[in-house]
Amino acid sequence: MRHIISVLVENEFGVLARVAGLFSGRGFNIESLCVAETLDPTVSAMTIATRGSEAILEQILKQLNKLINVIKVVDFRDLEHVSREMVLVKINATERNREEILRMTEIFRGRVIDVSAKTYTVEITGTEDKIKAFLTLVKPLGVKELVRTGSIAMIRGEKMIQVSEKEPKGGTDG
Repeated sequence: MRHIISVLVENEFGVLARVAGLFSGRGFNIESLCVAETLDPTVSAMTIATRGSEAILEQILKQLNKLINVIKVVDFRDLEHVSREMVLVKINATERNREEILRMTEIFRGRVIDVSAKTYTVEITGTEDKIKAFLTLVKPLGVKELVRTGSIAMIRGEKMIQVSEKEPKGGTDG
């Protein structure tokens, strides 16, 4: 089962390495990892996608909470949330398929962000399934290169993951 976990950490040197080391040292795979500052520049949010059983997930969450620089860990499995990924795809563009690329890009609400004599570079943002569907459709046209972000996620509604000034370090939600 796929799990998305948000980890708020102190924005300090080596924290990412410690979190990644926790996963690799215990044989857990990170499918994707996105890290960026929050509204508070001293705090970063890590969004980690991983796969495993409930028992493995519980072990991951407990181990993350033990790390010194971890402020808060949130598992999205039981929370209403939105998640998105982004992909940039460089596609062979010929006279015969340019219109088809543009149609598919429009259907998936994407944008052509670069055009050359032989390629179109397309940006698509959406769920993991939407990204996979787009890639499946354009693959026969000749995908030259692609890069993609991992998942990022946010709780729906008014509830927030951000830590308030009064909240103690090491809290968990979810």
